[in-house]
Amino acid sequence: MKVEHFDFTLPEERIALHPADPRDSARLLVVRPGAPFEDRIVTDLIDLLHPGDVLVLNDTRVIPAELQGTRTRGTYRAALSFNLHKRIDPSRWAAFARPAKRLKPGDRLVFGDATDRACALSELAAEIERTGAAGEVILKFALSGAYLDEAIKAHGAMPLPPYIGLRRGVEARDRTDYQTVYAREDGAVAAPTAGLHFTKSLLDRLRDMGVGVETVTLHVGAGTFLPVKAEDTDDHRMHAEWGEVSPEAVARIHAAKRAGGRVVAVGTTSLRLLESAARATGELRPFAGDTDIFITPGFRFRVVDVLMTNFHLPRSTLMMLVSAFSGLATMKAAYAHAIDTQYRFYSYGDASLLYREDAE
Repeated sequence: MKVEHFDFTLPEERIALHPADPRDSARLLVVRPGAPFEDRIVTDLIDLLHPGDVLVLNDTRVIPAELQGTRTRGTYRAALSFNLHKRIDPSRWAAFARPAKRLKPGDRLVFGDATDRACALSELAAEIERTGAAGEVILKFALSGAYLDEAIKAHGAMPLPPYIGLRRGVEARDRTDYQTVYAREDGAVAAPTAGLHFTKSLLDRLRDMGVGVETVTLHVGAGTFLPVKAEDTDDHRMHAEWGEVSPEAVARIHAAKRAGGRVVAVGTTSLRLLESAARATGELRPFAGDTDIFITPGFRFRVVDVLMTNFHLPRSTLMMLVSAFSGLATMKAAYAHAIDTQYRFYSYGDASLLYREDAE
């Protein structure tokens, strides 16, 4: 399918640079294929969800994966920045480097203040192990495991998406703003942004009315922001991300569906993981491993009935996913409505509640 079908023009002022305050005061566009759009707010989920439904949240935790470093090659020094995007093993990460053109295997890197020896984490060293296409490199760090994790937290900044990072600097509040209130498992380098709209109070109210709340884990990679450069979706290679769906979560989701409840995925990451876990057999099963599932129109959804998600970039894999879920014509109309009525877009923007086009 031609990628140009998923294009649209977004005025720059519609890109949100900070989230709504409080989180659950963000606007919510309800999209039911074949029905008029509804302009609501996130707290209206109390009215839109029913007892017996189950919310599925991605509990990944964003690490401060943007690192500023100095390359050492003989007596020469050069400043570079790196965005970690996928852990390979306890001491190695895949990362995107800027600028990457002159990097070579064997180059030495230092992150942090090399002159301050008072703290064991004051200096973080690494080596370029391999270079690849599109600025990707493999970094081998001198530390590993939990020691490396703590050093990254000490030296890194929150990896804001480029459409925010190019318009303002990282702020102290991003450490909280760019993290869901239920984040638990370290490993993401981008937030599951639909979940940013939830407060503990809203989740408690939903539980009290009989809505189930389940967690899965998908460590979101920086590849989620990569543009689709191919002209046809058949030629696009999807990035892989690690995820897990526990046997306990599977059992409770099955029980909810058998009782007539709907599975409401909070975010495209939750949806992609659930549908990955059902891809082999057609029925949701426990899952642990990498997924590179690429969802485009024509995909058969087997688990998720309703999707809560933010508004996505034009020509992106996520725009393709929501078009597969609710229909391309419906989503084009929904995005036009959102632009016309001043919704805020992207990671810190407003949300939509999408119903599946083929739902009975």
